[in-house]
Amino acid sequence: MTKRLILIRHAKSSWDAPFDDHARTLNGKGRDAATAIGGWLRTKGYLPDTIYSSDAARTQETTERVVKALGTSPTIIFKDNMYHAQPATLMRVLQKSEGDTVALVAHNPGIAFFAEAIVAQQPDHRRFLDYPTGATLVCDLPKTNWADAVSRSAQVVDFVVPKDLA
Repeated sequence: MTKRLILIRHAKSSWDAPFDDHARTLNGKGRDAATAIGGWLRTKGYLPDTIYSSDAARTQETTERVVKALGTSPTIIFKDNMYHAQPATLMRVLQKSEGDTVALVAHNPGIAFFAEAIVAQQPDHRRFLDYPTGATLVCDLPKTNWADAVSRSAQVVDFVVPKDLA
C-alpha cells in the first residue's frame, strides 16, 4: 500500500500589512485560487485525511478555503515550525504524519525545494520548479509508514497551478 502526499503552496497573499509577514492574509485572487484548488482536489478524488499547515495567516486561510471546497473533514494541524520551513523541517513533519493521504501547506522556497527533492522524476510542467502561489503537487510514496519517507522516492500523480484551472 502506498501513501499519498499533497504539497500546496499557500495562495496569493495581500501586501496590505507588509511589516508583519506572518499576519498577511490572502487577497481576492488568492481566495479564489484556494477554493479552486480545493475543488480540483475534490473532483480528482485527492482527499487528504490530515492537513499540516504553517500557522501563518495566509496558509491558514488557504487551508480553510481548500477544506471548505473539498467538502470533507480532514484533521487540520497548524504548526509554527512550518512557517518558512526548510525542506528538512517539512520532511520531519511528513515523517511524523498520520493518515493515508497527507497534505502539507507551506511557503516558498521551502515547499518548492521539498517538492523537487521528494519526487523521483519532476512532472512535465513549466511552473514546477518555481512553484508559484497555489501550486499543488500530488504524489505517491511506495511506503506503508510515513517515517520511512525519503527523498527521490515519490511518483508524481498530478501537478497543477491556479492558472491551469482558470
